[in-house]
Amino acid sequence: MNTISGESLLQQLNWRYATKKFDATKKISAADWAVLEEALILTASSYGLQPWKFIIVTDPALKAKLRPASWNQSQVEDCSHLVVFAAKEDVTEGDVDRFISRIAEVRGASVESLAGYKGFMMGDLVNGPRHAIIQEWAARQTYIAMGNLLTSAALLGIDACPFEGIDPAKYDEILGLKGTGYATVSACPVGYRAADDKYATVAKVRFEAKDIVDHR
Repeated sequence: MNTISGESLLQQLNWRYATKKFDATKKISAADWAVLEEALILTASSYGLQPWKFIIVTDPALKAKLRPASWNQSQVEDCSHLVVFAAKEDVTEGDVDRFISRIAEVRGASVESLAGYKGFMMGDLVNGPRHAIIQEWAARQTYIAMGNLLTSAALLGIDACPFEGIDPAKYDEILGLKGTGYATVSACPVGYRAADDKYATVAKVRFEAKDIVDHR
């Protein structure tokens, strides 16, 4: 197993920042994007259920349409790839069955042998009290994916800017998500910082460890 050093990891996490201005002339290579896309796919989720969809926008015309629905933030148009995080609006028995079938396929198991796991998920997400807030539960899962994208991009020397400064309903309309069972939660432009983005050189502000880390 190949790993990076702790020093390298912290160096890249200190290097990254919420990029305010992208260089519109620089695009992420197909090879690097394939890695980031796979990183999104490999993101952890509760039960492993993956209640999300990642919409990758690279078409300039579509990005231009999304900009007014993004508080007119220029990153939407100037980035190389715009990642839109959409969450499932509901989780049904059909969704659980689909996941169970995928587990059986990948692991060479029988669907019948996974009946206990299915029952556990059904009792929690479909028939249990959590179902009353299932869309919120699914939305929270997408933030795990966003965090994973930010770190993965930083390790590749690629910039990103996570934001919720969007109109999710407008995004749903523009991206054709209405009626699909998925709804926009947030977005994240990804690409390369502009040379004149002043925020690239300002000191990163974080509370000291003693203020936010509690060892027990």
